[in-house]
Amino acid sequence: MASSRDTRTVRAAGAVVWRWRSTGHGAEVAVVHRSRYDDWSLPKGKRNPRETRQATAVREVAEETGMAVALGRSLGSVRYRVLSPDGAGRKVVEYFSAHALGGDFGPGDEVDDLRWLPVHEARAVLTREADRQVLDRFAAAPPDLRTVLLVRHARAGSREEWAGADEFRPLSGRGRKQAEALADLLPVFGPTRVHSAPMTRCLDTVSPVARALGAAVVAEPALTEEAFAREPAAAEDRLLALVGLPETVVVCSQGGAIPSLLSRLAANGGVELPAPRSRKASTWVLSFLPSRPVLVAADYISNPRGW
Repeated sequence: MASSRDTRTVRAAGAVVWRWRSTGHGAEVAVVHRSRYDDWSLPKGKRNPRETRQATAVREVAEETGMAVALGRSLGSVRYRVLSPDGAGRKVVEYFSAHALGGDFGPGDEVDDLRWLPVHEARAVLTREADRQVLDRFAAAPPDLRTVLLVRHARAGSREEWAGADEFRPLSGRGRKQAEALADLLPVFGPTRVHSAPMTRCLDTVSPVARALGAAVVAEPALTEEAFAREPAAAEDRLLALVGLPETVVVCSQGGAIPSLLSRLAANGGVELPAPRSRKASTWVLSFLPSRPVLVAADYISNPRGW
């Protein structure tokens, strides 16, 4: 018999997949029928080894719906008890908003039907209350939020051991591996532009992402920590100008700027954040209203390789 203290956790991820209705009136979301359980669910599934939660969500959506998607904000997690072959444990499913970019559904062994429904109709169809709560969180904001991926540069070599000007200090070996991990992680959000403070360690952090996207890295002098210290309002204005672009943007800056910049954005948007963190190679997924550059959500990814 499994102990009541067994804490084995099954990790999974999924998404509220949305698209604009063909009639032009609002959005519709995908719900799937799972033949094994005879239920209607949001698309989701278990993590593969060494897979991030974001990659799990994108892969599972593709497998269950046939849709390629671009992720947006986090919609939180659902936790419940499960029975597994090696004893009782728990399951944690992480959910994201996901914009459908295209694809075709085909019935399979796990999912035999898919429906695109307005949110209120999807809510009525979903079998489990936990899925309805995730859908409610999705519906609390417009579906087409603008996304900025605010990245702190990866680990650089020691400042004390670097003889040149600090702006030219390069990434360490570990930092280069972190940069490659970011190149795997960030494309799931569908970015098309890459901008960076013009410091070597910042430029080198997002260069692998830019290569993966086939994009150039655009220098942003206003987003260095020194520029932010001199003119914080100018740095905020520059970031908000990037929000105004009709594209998802990767922006790399420094640890001396990111926490304070986030606090300014959160205060202006009325978003409650804990003390903003900024580990090296971390990313803040910032979600803004589509109609004006007001922050409505901020999700922290501390490690580009971690769950």
